[in-house]
Amino acid sequence: MTMLPATAAALLVLVLQLMWSAEAQVAVGSGPPAGCPDRCGNVSVPFPFGIRDGCSLEGFGLTCNTTSNPPRLMIGNSTLQVVNISLANSTLRAVDIAGAVNITYGQIDGNGTWVGVVASPYIVNETLNQLLVTGCNIQVTLVGSGGNVISGCSSFCSINDMYTGGVFRSPGNKCAGIGCCQQQVSIGRPSYRVELTNLDKDREFSGRVPEAVRIAELGWFDGLAADLLNVSLADTSRRNPVPVVLDWAVASTGLDVTLNAGLNKQAANNWSCPTAASGRKSACISSNSFCRNIADNYRSGYVCRCDKGYDGNPYVAGGCQDINECERAKENGCFGECTNTPGAFLCRCPHGARGNATIPNGCTKSNLGN
Repeated sequence: MTMLPATAAALLVLVLQLMWSAEAQVAVGSGPPAGCPDRCGNVSVPFPFGIRDGCSLEGFGLTCNTTSNPPRLMIGNSTLQVVNISLANSTLRAVDIAGAVNITYGQIDGNGTWVGVVASPYIVNETLNQLLVTGCNIQVTLVGSGGNVISGCSSFCSINDMYTGGVFRSPGNKCAGIGCCQQQVSIGRPSYRVELTNLDKDREFSGRVPEAVRIAELGWFDGLAADLLNVSLADTSRRNPVPVVLDWAVASTGLDVTLNAGLNKQAANNWSCPTAASGRKSACISSNSFCRNIADNYRSGYVCRCDKGYDGNPYVAGGCQDINECERAKENGCFGECTNTPGAFLCRCPHGARGNATIPNGCTKSNLGN
């Protein structure tokens, strides 16, 4: 058997990865064909996602990079590594291995781009992420594709009244405007332009706190504050992978497109889920599932959910399975005899007792019929 040289073997692996990450063409209304892998390294990959051609809905193809150990699940050729996919919440948690945004500076100010992802089907979750800025006397603004201001905050380093020094951190290393600021990302987008303005043109305290811009999951800063504010660790901390939570949706369409078609936000919301009249097929193919419209500040689309009392994957046939509430009867509010039913359960007092079985000690023995 002829062995491939190391360089040829590495090239073959790369070609296979590119083949596996090719955009899938599974038709909406059809589940994945047999044999599709459902895991990359430590991460589960449920449909509508997939890591091989023909294994995902359009836009949901991911790349499994097997050259690392363990393999890395990546969103296309972006710098976002997937660590978790939630069907129940329609979210994807990733870490940006690029670290902080790369800022290009002019004489005083700078700009850059949080590259993020290709527009469909992902956007930054508006409630689970924040703009996070470290530095002295700078203002950072997130800007949309049309130059519209989306969010921003300012980080200050206070000058002592006697001019004998400065204040570079808020008490307790909190991100409260001194050396660091944070602000909710008010409009979820797939990417953002970043504009950095120096508020102190003399740049008196430049370099006293690492100057960095990130879009990060809420709470991430709290565990790393000491490192992220330590100027001696600036080169390392700027490269720290940054977690971010993305929303995803089927048939994701930018609202600028639908609005140009004469639809307002409410109309776009009603338009998202396929109907019999529209002639479009729905991705919600499991029985006991339903379609939920998505319309936010950037796009419209829809996601699938299992009916109440069911759990699983609504994007595949038979994916929503009945939950046996009686396995955790007390957690579900039953303190008597529990009987599971499709999508629900019955809760009664046991034979020979009466009362309210849905509260602790609600059933009492009865002498009736003795």
